[in-house]
Amino acid sequence: MTQLPSAGTEFRAGAAYAWAALGGAPEPLARLSPVVRDDTLAARLPVRALARACVGVCTLAAAELAALRTGGAVPHARVDDGAVAAAFTSERHLLVDGRAPVTFAPLSRFWRTADGWVRTHANYPHHRERLLAALGIPESAATVDAVAARLAALPGIEAEEAVYAAGGLAVALRTPREWAAHPQATAVAGLPLVARERLGGGAPRALPPLVDGPLLPASGVRVLDLTRVIAGPVATRTLALLGADVLRLDPPHCPELPDQHADTGFGKRSTTLDLGGRAGLRTLDELLAGADVVVTGYRPGALDRFGLSPEALAERRPGLVVAQLSAWGARGPWAHRRGFDSLVQVATGIAALEGSPEGPGALPAQALDHGTGYLLAAAVLRALTEQGTDGAGGTRVARLALARTAGWLTAAGDTDGALARATGDGPTTLEPTDAYDPADRLAHTDGPLGRLRHALPPVTFTGGPVNWARPPGPWGADAPVWR
Repeated sequence: MTQLPSAGTEFRAGAAYAWAALGGAPEPLARLSPVVRDDTLAARLPVRALARACVGVCTLAAAELAALRTGGAVPHARVDDGAVAAAFTSERHLLVDGRAPVTFAPLSRFWRTADGWVRTHANYPHHRERLLAALGIPESAATVDAVAARLAALPGIEAEEAVYAAGGLAVALRTPREWAAHPQATAVAGLPLVARERLGGGAPRALPPLVDGPLLPASGVRVLDLTRVIAGPVATRTLALLGADVLRLDPPHCPELPDQHADTGFGKRSTTLDLGGRAGLRTLDELLAGADVVVTGYRPGALDRFGLSPEALAERRPGLVVAQLSAWGARGPWAHRRGFDSLVQVATGIAALEGSPEGPGALPAQALDHGTGYLLAAAVLRALTEQGTDGAGGTRVARLALARTAGWLTAAGDTDGALARATGDGPTTLEPTDAYDPADRLAHTDGPLGRLRHALPPVTFTGGPVNWARPPGPWGADAPVWR
């Protein structure tokens, strides 16, 4: 590899913009350096730069917290395009006892409509049922051809509204200009990349010094994980890598997709809890009493009835760190709609930009999910650092949205957060031009789910961990208690 001079070298990643959005001071950016490749995550949009920036600031946030807990300098942080590309496509690299994962169900795809295209998401059984109910198709006749014929007779917006009204998921293809004219786009554009606030009082928990290696900056931190699918679980998987005790909590009647759970479950424990009864709420109270961080990935307001709004959490557990993730953002007409990475790509114009005359396209990875996941983890790490340095109490809250990350990606070259121009002055390394081989970034781990081939973590800093301490276990198999 060829090392370039550090002074004045382009960082080409948007790291400074993302780091500022996280509240970071500019000085630590000099401790972050990328290994740049030009043959990963190829797309019309600067996906590689977005991925590099998101993982880079997460790595830097981990190094910064490690420095706080050791009393030393910020360790050198490194973000490698090859490792990032493998991690951003981790669900595709997963093998379970040699079996490839199931990613999208047959009814999760693009469909032609009477005036364009629509994309549906029906990976979960209840979403499939609601899609079919909206289209008036009985389960006995639920074939791809039947769904295609029904949607071909509907205008895209009409199909979108009908499916959402039935509780399903469908989004009509929009161009960037059409999305910009939508009121939800206006609402999202007014959001910061990372919305941060402090609520109430209460002293934060003092984290003890770290004395033994490897450096695990989140060691001793208890994280209650109420997230699903990819973005939120990627965030909590990263916190688990860094030493946190992560307990994922799901409703017992809504199991996670097995392969998805295997991919994002490294380092964590998994439990179920029925919050619809008094016993479940009592257990939740006990978990919250011992938690340092709560991460949620449901629609805004969906968990409020359980006392899990940021305001309620600030009263119940002063000094907590609360990190919230949503698809469409916390305000606007779509704020309470369900959404996934693939649907946000379709709504925000990404699928149109990445498409061809034959039809819409997609990013080379579920980059909105993965990118936002690493930003979410970074927001938690930065909140923990701030609690240990500014002396101010209160509950720290961070909110992120897939649609806002999409806006950052599609606005490259037009805003202060442009991903394609210089944003830092750390050293840059160029790799040789040999073909990228993701196998170099994969590992095999034996565990309760079998022998797993999986992507290694892309978060790398001097003295830090190189792999998770434990493989994923069966979904919901652990007790709802802290270790």
